[in-house]
Amino acid sequence: MRSLRFVPVFAVAVAAIAGPAAGAQTDAPKPEQASRVKAETFAAGLSHPWGMQFLPDGRILVTEKPGRLRIVGKDGKAGAAISGVPDVFAKGQGGLLDVLLAKDFGEAGGDVYISYSEPREGGAAATAVARGRLVLDGAGGGTLENVTTIFQQQPAIEGSTSHFGSRLVWAPDGGLFVTTGDRGNARAEVQKPASLIGKVIKLKPDGVAADAAPAQPGWDAKIWSMGHRNIQGAAIDPATGQLWTVEHGARGGDELNQPQRGKNYGWPVISYSNEYFGGAIGEKSQAGLEQPVYYWVPSIATSGLAIYTGDLFPEWKGNFFVGGLRGAQLARLVVRDGAVVAEETLLQDLEQRIRDVRQGPDGALWVLTDDARDGQIVRLTPAQ
Repeated sequence: MRSLRFVPVFAVAVAAIAGPAAGAQTDAPKPEQASRVKAETFAAGLSHPWGMQFLPDGRILVTEKPGRLRIVGKDGKAGAAISGVPDVFAKGQGGLLDVLLAKDFGEAGGDVYISYSEPREGGAAATAVARGRLVLDGAGGGTLENVTTIFQQQPAIEGSTSHFGSRLVWAPDGGLFVTTGDRGNARAEVQKPASLIGKVIKLKPDGVAADAAPAQPGWDAKIWSMGHRNIQGAAIDPATGQLWTVEHGARGGDELNQPQRGKNYGWPVISYSNEYFGGAIGEKSQAGLEQPVYYWVPSIATSGLAIYTGDLFPEWKGNFFVGGLRGAQLARLVVRDGAVVAEETLLQDLEQRIRDVRQGPDGALWVLTDDARDGQIVRLTPAQ
């Protein structure tokens, strides 16, 4: 394991922890006690790694956006690409995205779920989810067999290579949450209740709608919540069983949300974003539309979300960790009673885009860095 060039030891912040602001909240103060963190590179040389899951034996299953699913061994070396992965639309932000193990995945293998941008007719593309059985070959690789597409976002969009989402998370009741995006040029679809653009989706493991009745009259039965721009981080709070997400704004306005069934989170009618070429997007608030729990201005380009429950960092229990792409950082959020009361910026010395963040079985926090030739898996432990 190669140690990085730094061991960040942060000074104690003097700002007091503030209570939640009325309505939407941003710019939380630093925590009273700063973190002491050691970061070590565990694996390197990956190409745009996007999502990761720990296998029962401690190895790591990793997606690479160009369309490869690989296993990183305990020695930090990536095996050959697993065969059987569906063709992906590997352009712009598209490609092979998240990966999730079936709840009964075992030492010998089992079902895995992958999300990806799926090529459609006429050069169009859309987010899709497939399920397949991962058969391990004992040599660091394997095959994805009996692959079935269980979700296809509709409508497919032409002329855009952006905003596919997409994270996969198991709900406590066995449902599968799938996050999506607005596809960049399809904002008008986001507020349409029958469209699957800009929504949080909830499915059964076979892909049918998790709920028998729509969340709201006229909604597609698969839709859990609507009004989202581009959700690239999602996690279940183990203390409450609630879903949390982070999504990209445009210029500013990244959001932390707690999406609830049947609610509308407003994009693009309300936002804290500006257009890339200037001017506000929508209003800041409107009756009937939900405010974010927290938002960032300027944007850190949120991707990846983990809620820490381990023992390695006792002071981190219950904290949220959000990867930052544009911000090249890991944001630590101290959340109390559903509000962010403190925020700490970590890993800026890495100078790398943080794509995903996961808690490992060892209690360490693990992050993926997004680079075309040297994407890395980095392990965070307490500094001595």
